[in-house]
Amino acid sequence: MVSHRSYRILSLGGKALTAALLLFCIAPNVRSEQDKDHHHKQDVKREIEALEQRWRTAQLSGDVASLERMLADDFIGISMSGEVHTKAQQLERIRSKRLVLTRIDLDDMKVKLVDSVAIVTSQAMVEGTSEGMPVKGRYRYTRIYRQLPTGEWKITSFEATRIHPEKSNP
Repeated sequence: MVSHRSYRILSLGGKALTAALLLFCIAPNVRSEQDKDHHHKQDVKREIEALEQRWRTAQLSGDVASLERMLADDFIGISMSGEVHTKAQQLERIRSKRLVLTRIDLDDMKVKLVDSVAIVTSQAMVEGTSEGMPVKGRYRYTRIYRQLPTGEWKITSFEATRIHPEKSNP
């Protein structure tokens, strides 16, 4: 004969067993979704890194048409000299050769994804001319991409800051 107390223990054991079986069946699906999300994020990061290389190539070759396709209509850029430029102004600077970059070596690139926004930080060794003045040095920049409903990524913001060489103390 099973006492009322024994029945209660068996009942709790049955619930625990049911919960464990349910967790055992669901856990692989949860893990699978996490893996899919991780792989998707890695794919998007690679896509953004490829866009950064496309931007670099277009900038070095003065390919205004490619840059125009990459920039969002509401683009705002802050140049290495601190000037603020709209999309039209930035493209005109390149078209008129007021900005000519002959070297852009990228390193230390990081891509952070936040919903439909990708934030890129990187360092770049840059050489060229801006407004007729020579430009040469190491810069840290931030470029922000926004994904449109079509799935296409557009550059919506850019900012560059000069990295000054460290001074050695005698």
